[in-house]
Amino acid sequence: MSINKEDIRELTDEELVEKISSEQLRYKKLRFNHTVSPLDNPLVLRGVRRDIARLKTELKNRQIANQKEQA
Repeated sequence: MSINKEDIRELTDEELVEKISSEQLRYKKLRFNHTVSPLDNPLVLRGVRRDIARLKTELKNRQIANQKEQA
């Protein structure tokens, strides 16, 4: 259930921050559940971690673009 690049670009900055925090919470819950009892598919952890990285990358790129516009 990975996130598409197009979907990420359509989000506003506030929605990106919300999505990052919700995905991080989801990752923590999955990791805890995996520690207690193994997940059926542990590769889900990798997918969620990569989704978080994609979201953070888009947010950082927007921040850099905004700084360049202001300069």
